[in-house]
Amino acid sequence: MDLTVLLVVGFLAVASHAPPAEAKPISLVERCYCRSTVSSLPRGIIRELKFIHTPNCPFQVIAKLKTNKEVCVNPEIRWLQQYLRNAISKMKKSKKAN
Repeated sequence: MDLTVLLVVGFLAVASHAPPAEAKPISLVERCYCRSTVSSLPRGIIRELKFIHTPNCPFQVIAKLKTNKEVCVNPEIRWLQQYLRNAISKMKKSKKAN
């Protein structure tokens, strides 16, 4: 029997018994959570805000509404910008106090 045929058969036998990879495909890892954003969202219907920053995506803000629905919020909304400024100033004040 030819040596290359034996090598190919041996490789296929080893590859068929190897454990499957548990990592996600690259296309799923690099996908951004927010593909579109809402620009007009009243603060009164928001239960919780989540901020996501990933290397391949822009800054993303996800709002969980009182109806348990999640929507992506445009981070340029005026009230959200003010919220972030207030949160940053509180963090700076708490660092100075310690």
